[in-house]
Amino acid sequence: MRKSAKRTTAKVLTAAQRREVAALVAQPDDKIDYSDIPPLTERFWENAVRNPFYRPVKQQLTVRLDADVIAWLRRQGVGYKTRLNALLRSAMLKDLKKSA
Repeated sequence: MRKSAKRTTAKVLTAAQRREVAALVAQPDDKIDYSDIPPLTERFWENAVRNPFYRPVKQQLTVRLDADVIAWLRRQGVGYKTRLNALLRSAMLKDLKKSA
């Protein structure tokens, strides 16, 4: 079942809004007031979680796997392809973290 989201069109900015946006764009970065934004510490990033609504783009491909690996995945029940993807993603993230 495919979910569909309603597409909305952005409202056209008024002349006053366009002038305000242009003034903000022209402002140098050192003039931006960050006083109401707390600094993000390393501790924050240690506890950060991926956006629960994030859906990576899927790409279909054909791959040859050992029969015993496929049998092991299928024995665990429905969703063996999703589990395979999760195993590969976990290995990828572990490798990326190790290389960083």
